[in-house]
Amino acid sequence: MIRIALVDDHQLFRKSLCMLLATFEEVEVVFDTDDGSKLFEKLDEGAEIDVVLLDIQMPIMDGFEICTRLKRLHPDVKILIVSQLTTKEAVHKIMDCGANGFYTKNSPPEVLEDAIKGVLLRDYYFDIELADVIREAILWEKKVYPNFSFSQKVTLTNREVEIIVMACKEMSSIQIGDKLCISTRTVEKHRRRIMEKTDSKNFIGVVLYALKCNAIYLEDL
Repeated sequence: MIRIALVDDHQLFRKSLCMLLATFEEVEVVFDTDDGSKLFEKLDEGAEIDVVLLDIQMPIMDGFEICTRLKRLHPDVKILIVSQLTTKEAVHKIMDCGANGFYTKNSPPEVLEDAIKGVLLRDYYFDIELADVIREAILWEKKVYPNFSFSQKVTLTNREVEIIVMACKEMSSIQIGDKLCISTRTVEKHRRRIMEKTDSKNFIGVVLYALKCNAIYLEDL
């Protein structure tokens, strides 16, 4: 069962979304709130949450702040931003905060189930193609950090590069394990190690790092 927490300050939308989520197989809404601080209280009490569906525009604590704190305090919780903000600036800020994915409120409701399972199986989900997301992120970084350079470049092993490329092709950890003849647990260990080595908050950060150090190329995606 996938345990969902929903944080959105629009009560009608939040309750309607809860009803929609209840129709999905193996999905359960264990908590919903309009206040991010209540989410952290729930987690501190020991609540088990797999995925947080998170709005950006909220009056008490906005989604960017909640996302940043969640990644620092509860890094295993996946974060899917659900918002009507679709500007390039908003999407890049979402990635910078460490969110695992983005689902626009204008998307078809039935796509949401794939989005939730996507952030769990592949660690990411975006409404547009991954390659397009990466291209936009590269252009954005060049604009914001024109003089960027690695201060401590790390070396990715051939196995780690294989896993990154396969994950870019939307293969789950189970599928990657089958392809490489290793266990799913080993794939997950590799994923965590790659995140630590590259100091990345999410999968997109790993891909960007691999691209910038020429371990992979856009044609690989």
